[in-house]
Amino acid sequence: MLYRKMPKNGDELSILGFGAMRLPVKEDGSIDEEKAKQMVRHSIDNGVNYVDTAWPYHMGASEPFLARALADGYREKVKLATKQPQWMVKMPEDMDKFLNAQLEKLNTDHIDYYLIHSLVGSSWETIRDLGVAEFLDKAKADGRIVNAGFSYHGDPEDFAPIVDAYEWDFCQIQYNFLDENVQAGTAGLEYAASKGLGVVIMEPLRGGNLADPVPCEVLDIWNEADVKRSPVAWALRWVWNHPEVTVVLSGMSEPEHVEENLKVADEGLANSLTEKELELVSRVAEKYGELMKINCTGCRYCMPCPEGVDIPACFDVYNNLHMFGGADRLKMMYAAKMGGILRGAETNFASQCVQCGKCLDACPQKIPIPDMLEKVEEEFEGPGLEERIAFAKQLFANDSC
Repeated sequence: MLYRKMPKNGDELSILGFGAMRLPVKEDGSIDEEKAKQMVRHSIDNGVNYVDTAWPYHMGASEPFLARALADGYREKVKLATKQPQWMVKMPEDMDKFLNAQLEKLNTDHIDYYLIHSLVGSSWETIRDLGVAEFLDKAKADGRIVNAGFSYHGDPEDFAPIVDAYEWDFCQIQYNFLDENVQAGTAGLEYAASKGLGVVIMEPLRGGNLADPVPCEVLDIWNEADVKRSPVAWALRWVWNHPEVTVVLSGMSEPEHVEENLKVADEGLANSLTEKELELVSRVAEKYGELMKINCTGCRYCMPCPEGVDIPACFDVYNNLHMFGGADRLKMMYAAKMGGILRGAETNFASQCVQCGKCLDACPQKIPIPDMLEKVEEEFEGPGLEERIAFAKQLFANDSC
């Protein structure tokens, strides 16, 4: 494992951080605790010392899970990060209420890296006016938090003013080779680093979309490289190539993800990719730009939809259709998933959207979600949907006791 220093405090942090947002789950959607615990501990045993979670992850179950996973001495081996759900803060005293609850849920007396979660320009103004600076100062002084930061999902022009508004220790931004000019982007990465902030990276694989399956047109470009690497390795190495980056979070959901990421992290040196390799990555980014129809990372900040639409799942199947083909298979999968057949739940069809607009305010990518859902509906809910639903019910019927 390689390590980089957090600029303001000198902490030696593993370049790979464990993100507890996409833990393995059982069929009912609950965390597969035994599998997830083994993954977390195996990562730590192999050098990972930064673990990240948040109040809403896994519908509130991520923080209590980590308390159990980090028992038996593992808490002392890591720097633990979690986040204030600033959208739920209505009064100044709510900030202490949430922090104290998180300390209890995580079974710890301090948070090493505490972030104000998912800021954009307007939400920063709201939480600022509620006294977040005073709250952070107090929580640092009394030892409940050690380092203060924020995660960002806003427009490029609002990032620097937030960096300058408080004496932050670090920040967390979305960054990958498709998002150099999205949200904080490269300009924000460099600006934060120039101000002495450590920078933690989220979405290095863009919600897993850069991992697997990979379009043939993209694989053809990767295969031109003199040094052969997996798409995951290319994506992670590209982020780690930037010396301004301190930690890269990976939302690992399978043991195989842990093993691959640990292997790649052994080689994640800054400025280690050649100019020829960087040109290859740029060509891949251009090709993805040609193929991807909807700019969704699957972060699920748009959820839950009041009408029951599974927005990220709808967009995922739509993008897969246009990037990878296989219309018949994907239409059947859409019918099974959105029809509630695989999940044993209510339906989640794109056509259930009533254009209430709630998702528009929540989306970090600023996707025109209702308009895009109409396109999903046109593609997947045309003639034959009822027949596919009926067939899926027969195909996926479970007659076992």
